[in-house]
Amino acid sequence: MADAHLSRGDRVWVMDDLSSGRLDNVPAGAEFVEMDIADPRAARLIRDVGFDLINHHAAQIDVRASVADPVADARVNIAGLLNVLEASRESGTRRFVFVSSGGVVYGEPETYPTPENAPKQPVSPYGVSKLSGESYLNYYREVHGLDYVALRYGNVYGPRQDPHGEAGVVAIFCNRLIEGKPLTIYGDGEQVRDYVYVEDVASANLMASEMVLEKRPGMDARAYNVGTQNPTSVNTLATLLEEIAGVHRGRVHRDERPGDVRRNTLDTARIRALGWAPAHNLREGLTRTFRHIASCRAKAGAA
Repeated sequence: MADAHLSRGDRVWVMDDLSSGRLDNVPAGAEFVEMDIADPRAARLIRDVGFDLINHHAAQIDVRASVADPVADARVNIAGLLNVLEASRESGTRRFVFVSSGGVVYGEPETYPTPENAPKQPVSPYGVSKLSGESYLNYYREVHGLDYVALRYGNVYGPRQDPHGEAGVVAIFCNRLIEGKPLTIYGDGEQVRDYVYVEDVASANLMASEMVLEKRPGMDARAYNVGTQNPTSVNTLATLLEEIAGVHRGRVHRDERPGDVRRNTLDTARIRALGWAPAHNLREGLTRTFRHIASCRAKAGAA
């Protein structure tokens, strides 16, 4: 996102506590601030600078971590968000783009692909915290006039991805294939996800920063699914990456993990109607991702 905004000519700040992010991923043209979003200093920075647009990706994103420690999840995803929101309201931020999760707010939906107006029934603290974030944003819009868009992501993958969280399965599989290790699959591997390439997600964010928004009330009026509408099982994902890598290291199955949904595919008709569509198919995106990870590992080994 920082790259995308810089290429558009925007002046960009990046705030990150580096608990999972990497400093070498921050573009040279951005101003970097190492800070926790729950820190009072973060609110002061927002008030002092007076940002036109805030793109809120900072979050605790691991479903299993949220199950193990719901309080820690809420500290970042709810208290941290509120710290930023209050400062945004006070400083007159024009628009707030919030990254929600189409992978967890719907829980185990009855409709596939799942539209934005489907029932919200999260089955993990992470899902609850993301849905709570949308509720708070809707309150800030209705009561304080803070304009916002919520993007409900599918499983984002691509270059520079760390092997962390559920969507990190792509990076995890790539690294294990390169290392000559078997792929670990939780459950039977028939869990279905909607994998969307990172550059396509960035283009959706740029659209969200400027799009004309509906005036009708309610959370779903400001929510847009961002995915491909194409269901892919973990087993299929593993097969594709084995083909791209040109190696088969075997597979190890372990017990399913608490909090994981069985099936998730997003209906993206709303955002497509505004002109957005994914430009990369799964094989192309996986190939780019595998080559990037392999190249980075080769450079690190040479050094």
